[in-house]
Amino acid sequence: MADAAVRLRSLVEQLLGVPLPVRIRAWDGSQAGPPGAPTLVVRNRRAVRRLLWKPGELGLARAWVAGDVDIEGDLYTALDLLAGLVWERGEDARSLAQALRDPEVRAAVRGLVKLGGLPLPPAPPPEEVRRPGHLHTKRTDKRAISHHYDVGNDFYEIVLGPSMVYSCAYWPAPPPEGNLEDAQRDKLDLICRKLDLRPGQRLLDVGCGWGSMAIHAARDHGVSVVGITLSQEQAAYARKRVADQGLTDKVEIRVQDYRDVGDGPYDAISSIGMAEHVGGERYLEYADVLHRLLKPGGRLLNHQIGRRPQRDESSYEVDEFIDAYVFPDGELQPIGATVDRLELAGFEVRDVESIREHYALTLRRWVANLEAEWARAVRLSSIGRARVWRLYMAACAVSFERNRIGVNQVLAVRTPDSGDSGMPLRARNWGEPERR
Repeated sequence: MADAAVRLRSLVEQLLGVPLPVRIRAWDGSQAGPPGAPTLVVRNRRAVRRLLWKPGELGLARAWVAGDVDIEGDLYTALDLLAGLVWERGEDARSLAQALRDPEVRAAVRGLVKLGGLPLPPAPPPEEVRRPGHLHTKRTDKRAISHHYDVGNDFYEIVLGPSMVYSCAYWPAPPPEGNLEDAQRDKLDLICRKLDLRPGQRLLDVGCGWGSMAIHAARDHGVSVVGITLSQEQAAYARKRVADQGLTDKVEIRVQDYRDVGDGPYDAISSIGMAEHVGGERYLEYADVLHRLLKPGGRLLNHQIGRRPQRDESSYEVDEFIDAYVFPDGELQPIGATVDRLELAGFEVRDVESIREHYALTLRRWVANLEAEWARAVRLSSIGRARVWRLYMAACAVSFERNRIGVNQVLAVRTPDSGDSGMPLRARNWGEPERR
């Protein structure tokens, strides 16, 4: 009798103490759960063993990356429904150990062990990276950046599209009225206007990616740009783009740690989607370095993903899936902590703009790009790597939509002792013509 899905659903609900909001289809073809809901496809018994050995997010992520589980139906809806059971509950080995004091929970676990077969721990997928601690030394940061960005420029071309901008776009209207390339151009131009870039100035672009910000600032605003990255692949790609645009006299791309930049002062600094790699313990050092590299009156635009604050910040833990498969050693900070450290470094924070909803739109477009060229993306990387990216981007889109995480542009000035910030009295239109 094919009843694995019925048994699995019953045992998981007994273990969690709440009904499963998704449908289950098991390896024997059986199904159970609410009709019409997205379906969690459990392809083999190994998926059960993964969850037994690593309860919660990481176990489910390993099963997903390895292809032991899949989702049929709307991926975003499924992730939103599962978030309350996995990501927001934060189940791990310690909480499971406490729960095992309950005889009913112990019985459910025994049932899962029996259902999963020989209880040996499956090896993690080869795409997983695990390193102890979050040291954020120059060496470990370089390795982490390489893991994330040196996947292959062709792969990123599929995901990001022609703009090759790997950060939140700035949408005038949601798709289909707006398109990704125009929204990314508008984001870059917004940053240039916030920085008040003018011909002849020097801009430092920290974490320059594939050179899009450097090219835009040099070509459309007439500034000289130094872009720095720790990724060799990014740097080579960016240099070619700069040469193709005829901008080699205005743009220099370096493979360099921000802590090693010694040719300031700069008139302005942009840091777009880079500070997430810095780490909480190193953030004041990061802010100090950027403050030192700016001339008095210079502006910093820090574009950064942030998380919701916790009443007990000491209990914050890095997301297991993202740490193991996407951004090793990445850490998110609340916006208040970011502003606090920038001010401690001597900056005057002049504007904070949340563009959270814009990132959800951006991520959904990236997922659509990946899905449209799935076979090619797999050939360029691996099936596991492509599955990592699809899950990561879709889950992040849901997190932005539900206000679990956000993204903010912080404009700060190295205000001189005279107190003259150089800012207009009312700056919110950032140089755009008034619209009637």
